[in-house]
Amino acid sequence: MPAASSRTTTVSAVVTAALAAGLLTGAATTSASASTTADAQVRIHDIQGSTRISPLAGQQVDGVAGIVTGVRTYGSKGFWFQDPQPDADPATSEGIFVYTGSAPTVAVGDAVTVSGTVTEYVPGGLDSGNQSLTQISKPTVTVVSSGNALPAPVRITSRSVPSRYAPEGDPAAGGSINALPLRPSRYALDHYESLEGMNVEVGTSRVVGATDTHAELWVTVKPHENDARRGGTVYGSYTSQNTGRLQIQSLVPLAQQPFPKANVGDVLSGTTEGPLDFTQYGGYTLTARTMGTVVDGELRRETTRKQRDGELAVATYNVENLDPGDPQEKFDALAAAVVDNLASPDILALEEIQDNNGSKSDGTVAADLTVEKFIDAIRAAGGPAYDWRSIDPQDKKDGGEPGGNIRQVFLFNPERVSFTDRAGGDATSATEVVRERGRAALTLSPGRIDPTNPAWENSRKPLVGEFAFRGRPVFVVANHFASKGGDESIFSQHQPPTRSSEVQRHAQAETVNTFVKKLLSAQKNADVLVVGDINDFEFSGTTKALTAGDVLYPAIKSLPRSERYSYVYQGNSQVLDQILTSPSIRGFHYDSVHINAEFADQNSDHDPQVIRFRP
Repeated sequence: MPAASSRTTTVSAVVTAALAAGLLTGAATTSASASTTADAQVRIHDIQGSTRISPLAGQQVDGVAGIVTGVRTYGSKGFWFQDPQPDADPATSEGIFVYTGSAPTVAVGDAVTVSGTVTEYVPGGLDSGNQSLTQISKPTVTVVSSGNALPAPVRITSRSVPSRYAPEGDPAAGGSINALPLRPSRYALDHYESLEGMNVEVGTSRVVGATDTHAELWVTVKPHENDARRGGTVYGSYTSQNTGRLQIQSLVPLAQQPFPKANVGDVLSGTTEGPLDFTQYGGYTLTARTMGTVVDGELRRETTRKQRDGELAVATYNVENLDPGDPQEKFDALAAAVVDNLASPDILALEEIQDNNGSKSDGTVAADLTVEKFIDAIRAAGGPAYDWRSIDPQDKKDGGEPGGNIRQVFLFNPERVSFTDRAGGDATSATEVVRERGRAALTLSPGRIDPTNPAWENSRKPLVGEFAFRGRPVFVVANHFASKGGDESIFSQHQPPTRSSEVQRHAQAETVNTFVKKLLSAQKNADVLVVGDINDFEFSGTTKALTAGDVLYPAIKSLPRSERYSYVYQGNSQVLDQILTSPSIRGFHYDSVHINAEFADQNSDHDPQVIRFRP
């Protein structure tokens, strides 16, 4: 969390920017009115107002009364307090956060008066596009009495949260919803905003986002909303954001009470109660004074079946920045997943293989030590003696963890499949398609697809290899498209949010699509698989660009909607990893093997994908 000085600077910038953008329309009038009625008692609902931006933003308020409902002594230090005498307007919150910057000296149940500056703090900064948190900064706090009863919590339920997610942003304000009047009975984001800072609770709820390393989890109060087969909530389109999701954190320091460990499909039983916050990575967050109890849903890691005679099994797996400095336990766990959960596929495309010294930035680009250590672990787990192919990137040219030089790598079982080597592939040379003896062939294998194209700037270049299975060539393109970094979240002040990272992924998809078209032009019935961490959804513009001209099919669409996911983010089970097939590949069996994304204990944050077919 930012220090007090930087946070105050951010707050001032927010107010200035909001005024400049017209997001505080009418605020000057309201503030002037407040100044002329200085003797009138300002209440919390006056500060919160009926839009997302306080009508008193930037103004000094004095003697604001309420009862402390939560105290945070770590991170962003401060406390929440709430007016026990609400007004009749459901759009105006009765609670607010007081940012102290140091450990607060108040306690839950204290009746206090607070004087300070009304500010709008944007978690993540103005460029994030996030909504702002209305708060009181630079406070002077007076404790009037202690041991008071807390205002009764507002219960968040499937009935209270509207099914519509958010209003359309105001075009005159750059698509922002900040200045729009809140309609808490119509839109989910408005409903949560109308409760910002208030004491709220959820009853027994299903976990849809496992406990993470930051001590937070996600639940849903709408268990039937786009429910996944294994207990999660599926993100199936840009207009089905899943309104029942809510992040849960704890106000109790971890040293005093460890945060509960939960997997997707578990149940947070009983009542979880505390103030409703707004955070950078979770949006509206219940910061719990009291936490429910996790009931084990007995979720188990999936195992795919072994390929049958005549079937070729191809898989893709993001192994999350694997390098030789990682503990042997990580190598062993990933290897056991390849052997036991993926049933030792014939071809395995790996993403995020780092160079031989990981994040150390000294010009090293080779990854042979990383790959060989992984192959040895697979053999020790009872798997095949995989061979491998890859191309070292240029130093610091492919993005990812600085110094790590991540790249894609092919593992293949030489007892089942052979690799067609065509020499000359390197980081900057483009492989081309030629026709040989009536079939498509690569000029470089392994090779890279158009690696100097600006679409791949600071991003992984596609690795393509020509394999042979039972005498038939199979082309596999291993990808790791640009990340979603820089995109606005689905709880952004802009609705719909801006997805700026799509521009690069669309260009990358178009480049791969063009290459696949060349293969199919040289051989209409060529077997082509485009695999990897596409970093985008099966319904996205990226996937549409990949499949343009019907040259590829996103095979994950062959699964029921309740099983279409490889990653869980903010309680949404979603697709990032894909295998796409050329038209000649029919009658395949596809499996998204759920072994990581739904679990608190992960060997990677992605689930591997596998396809089996008869070439």
